[in-house]
Order: sequence, then C-alpha cells, then structure tokens
Amino acid sequence: MKTNPAGKEPTRKLSVFEQYLTLWVGLCIVGGIALGRVAPGVAEYLDGIAIYVNDAPVVSIPIAIALFFMMYPIMVKIDFAEVIKAGKTPKPVLLTLFMNWCVKPFTMFGIAWLFLGVLFRDFLPGTDLLKDGTEVELWRSYISGAILLGIAPCTAMVLMWGYLSRGNQGLTLVMVAINSLTMLVLYGVLGGFLLGVNEMPVPWEALLLSIGIYVALPLVAGYFTRKWIIKAKGKQWFADKFLHLLTPVSIVALLGTLVLLFSFKGDVIVANPLTILWIAIPLSIQTFLIFGITYGLARLLKLTYEDAAPAAMIGASNHFEVAIATATMLYGLSSGAALATVVGVLIEVPIMLWLVKICLRTEKWFTHADATK
Repeated sequence: MKTNPAGKEPTRKLSVFEQYLTLWVGLCIVGGIALGRVAPGVAEYLDGIAIYVNDAPVVSIPIAIALFFMMYPIMVKIDFAEVIKAGKTPKPVLLTLFMNWCVKPFTMFGIAWLFLGVLFRDFLPGTDLLKDGTEVELWRSYISGAILLGIAPCTAMVLMWGYLSRGNQGLTLVMVAINSLTMLVLYGVLGGFLLGVNEMPVPWEALLLSIGIYVALPLVAGYFTRKWIIKAKGKQWFADKFLHLLTPVSIVALLGTLVLLFSFKGDVIVANPLTILWIAIPLSIQTFLIFGITYGLARLLKLTYEDAAPAAMIGASNHFEVAIATATMLYGLSSGAALATVVGVLIEVPIMLWLVKICLRTEKWFTHADATK
C-alpha cells in the first residue's frame, strides 16, 4: 500500500476482478451470444420464472436474485453515521449533489439524443419489443438505457477510484451514502420525467417497485448486516474478513446477469456489430464532460485536491448496477435499454482509470488538506 501526500488515506490496487472488468464483460458478451445460439431457451426459461401481476410478468425471480447480490455488497460498505459529519465540509457535498441531480441527468439525455437519436439514428434500424408488448424504435430504447445510467450516480467502484486518486475517502463514503438515500426519492421522479420526454412508456408501478427492490431492500439489508456484524465481530473483522469475501460477489452476479442479457441480444449484435460502439460514444463523451465540469468547478470553489478528486470521480461514474436492474424491470432483459446500460459497464473501468491518471497529473492545481490547516 501507498499513502497519499497528506499521509492519511491508504491506496490499494484493483483486484483481478475489478482490474479486468472490461475483459470479463467482453467475455460475457461472447458467452451470452454463444448461449443464445446454442441453447436459446435457457435465458427465456429463467426470465420466465417471475412474479406476475394481472397475468403480466413483473419481476423475474432469477434476475432479481442476481441483481440483489449486485447491490447488497455495495450497501454493506456504507457507514451512514458518516453522513452527519458531511455538514462540516458542505462545499464538496453540495457540488456533488448539484452535478449528480441537476446537471448530469440532463446532459446525458441531451448527448444521447444527439448521437443516438440524430447522428447515429440511421445506423440503429429496427424496433424493440418491450416486456409489456409495446413496440418502440430501437434507437429510442437505447436512449432510455442511457437515461437510466445518467440518473444513477456513484457506483461501488467509485470507492476504488477515490483510493487510486488519493482523495478524501471519507467524502467518497459519505457521498455514496447520501446518493443512495437521495435515489430513493429522485431516481423515480427524474427517470419517469426523462423517459416520458423520450416518448417511452413509463410503467410507474414497475419503476417504484424497481427502486424498492434494487435500492431500498439491499440498503436496509446492508445497514443491518453491517450493524450486526460490527457489534458481534468488531470493525476490524468486518473490514478485513467480511468485506473481502463480498468483493467478488457483486461482480460475479453482474457477469451472470450479462450472460443472460446477451443471450437475448445476440442476433441484434451479430446483425449490427457496431451497435456497442454507437452506444459507447455518447456515454464516453458524457463521462469526460461531467468529470471536466465538476473538476473545473471544484477548482473555482477552491476545494482541496483531496475533495476535488472524489467529487469529480463521483460525478463521472455511474451506478450501473441500479441502471441494469431498472432497465430489466421496466422493459425486459432483452430490451435495447438493458443493452445500453451494459455498455456503461463495458466502458467504466478503462475511462475511470484514465480519469484517475488525469487527477494525479493535475494534483498541483489544487492545495492539499495539510496546507489548509
């Protein structure tokens, strides 16, 4: 381990799972397409094991289990007691909240609409059949996936970006907690509004149920798990043993879900192999744009580097686990919206590692925490 210039927060290396996440996602694409060709009924059978409301499948039980285990390890890491301390340094917290909820959702929609709805529209022909039987233009479905990414701030991986950029890890943990709580209210409101602007059907019951299952449920489970284990075993055992065991669980659950997703989307990708590229371009532009705006505002606000780096990282990254879960719940595992959220996973690690390097190389632009004391 290394220490940051302030000598306080240790940094650590990405695990094999995290470092090569893009590779694993790529292998899941290939594996999922192969599964769809060799055994096309497997994914359909698993997705058909569902909770039905009015004879319509609402919650796919196997997918719900997998997506719960994507979210639960993230929520267990959150120490909500730290949220109270956020008031002592309000500027980085307010900056992050402003970017996540007042800027990012709308820039994502605008960029996705410009590229997928205008510039690349002719490269994305066809229609998408949603789980409720509605048929929509395929490019519009991809924009919906981008929207769901844009309104889902801050993933578990952002904890690692905070470590690697030598930022204030306490701020990162606080913002993960605050964003998780804020999503309970704003995710459905912004999601419903922007999906409606995109002329997509908005099944409000499914949207609210998605928030309950994929945000509230793991949030509550994570809170009580953390509380009980720390009480029984202590913080050291919790951090060194329990969290270490959970680290690969989220990624394994994610990868299993991706195999099923791509087993449905294989024909679309084979017929139009550049689909992932067309989706990746606006998502990548959005990531760099939000990072640049947040990092620049942090400098104007004269934040220390330890606060500026994680603030920019949190703004740039997406909670792709929630986005995938919501897209699957609203429109189905085989939808274009679900595929677009997966592209967010594909580009996350390489772009965020690049942004970490930018932070480290521009560290001299900011003062350090020690210098302000």
